[in-house]
Amino acid sequence: MYKLNDGQQIPDFGFGTYKLNGRKGVQSIVSAINNGYTMIDTAYNYENEGTVGRAIAESGVDRDKLTVTSKLPGRYYAYDDAITALQESLYRAHLDYFDLYLLHWPNPKRGMYVEAWQALIAAQKFGLVKSIGVCNFLPEHLNKLQKETGILPAINQIELHPYFNQADMRQFDNEKGIVTMDWSPLGRASSVLKNPILIDLAKKYNKSVGQIILRWEHQLKTIPIPKSSSPIRQRENMNIFDFEISPEDMKKIDSLTKADGRNKDQDPAIYEEF
Repeated sequence: MYKLNDGQQIPDFGFGTYKLNGRKGVQSIVSAINNGYTMIDTAYNYENEGTVGRAIAESGVDRDKLTVTSKLPGRYYAYDDAITALQESLYRAHLDYFDLYLLHWPNPKRGMYVEAWQALIAAQKFGLVKSIGVCNFLPEHLNKLQKETGILPAINQIELHPYFNQADMRQFDNEKGIVTMDWSPLGRASSVLKNPILIDLAKKYNKSVGQIILRWEHQLKTIPIPKSSSPIRQRENMNIFDFEISPEDMKKIDSLTKADGRNKDQDPAIYEEF
């Protein structure tokens, strides 16, 4: 568990749900919950908050035992729109509150993320959400939130995998008391899984390449949220707490990072998502 800067606690491992929709999506998420995942990550733009809510209802696990995250899309960053969109997300999921609610992208060209952040601060006071945070925010965006509102996010969810280890961003988050969460922790099943250094490490530790990557992220003190529709892979991804990667081998993985390591060139300084 991680203690957040607002006093709340969240698990140190989660389950991503991007592109898990409909009945198949419900089955995959129920499987994940039954396999021990207690933190479920969704977003308004994934168009599956209803799927997540249905899976929670069918899982048989008490709502208060789960940590549920969703995200506000950029088209609703005006204050009143943000509150309404959050309420709509809760209605879709049949939930009374989210444990964590995030601004999905800074969208700096529009310059509305501070107003959206003020809406999240209010929503937290209303009890619609327990903790508030952001995704893909750079230091300049976080500094502006702090300057304008005096409140920093509890979480910054960013793209993070061996080809893009985000060392500087992680250090900044840490210095600000913000927990880093990793989206695309396995590189969207990219060529990273075929990397010879990672394959050798997997053999050394008698683990899969995916387990090596997720353990590396755990030891970086970040929170990976891998997605899988396979119950076998879901269990495998979680089975990373019975070994430790040596400092020397951590450095080997760190060395794989690339300046242009983003999977889809989604640079938050210029990328916009609505």
